[in-house]
Amino acid sequence: MAEKNFQFNELDNSIIEILKKDGRASNQKVADELGVTTSMVSTRIRRMEQAKAMKVVAVSDFSAFDYNVLLPIGVDVKGRRANDVAEDLAKLDEVASVQLVSGKHDIEILVTLAHLEEMSDFLLSKLSQIKGVRSLDPSFAVDIIKYDFDVAPI
Repeated sequence: MAEKNFQFNELDNSIIEILKKDGRASNQKVADELGVTTSMVSTRIRRMEQAKAMKVVAVSDFSAFDYNVLLPIGVDVKGRRANDVAEDLAKLDEVASVQLVSGKHDIEILVTLAHLEEMSDFLLSKLSQIKGVRSLDPSFAVDIIKYDFDVAPI
């Protein structure tokens, strides 16, 4: 989590915009594009990283790993703390993300599967076997309209 006192300035935002398009851009390339010195870019990047306000990461495409099914699932919990259930869900290889939420469900997860045929086994043999899972509300992602991580993974 970013330091509470950290404030992005216009240069920071410009550096981040360039790195979002090309995370491998050199400090020299960023500096040339922004009309500043390489040392200034290096200093700003180091400052943002030290404040935990930014990190450069690689983000892969689901399809590159042969995942053809995205399955958002709402999870309702009973008889156990939602935090504990969420931690168990996060241990499953097929689970790409786990969020504790307020609203209709206690937890929301995003599951990635290679084939639709795997869904039944995953739901019945893995998810429903986790202690505290009361019910599951799976949906199908039939099309991805936008998948844009403007913010680095948390």
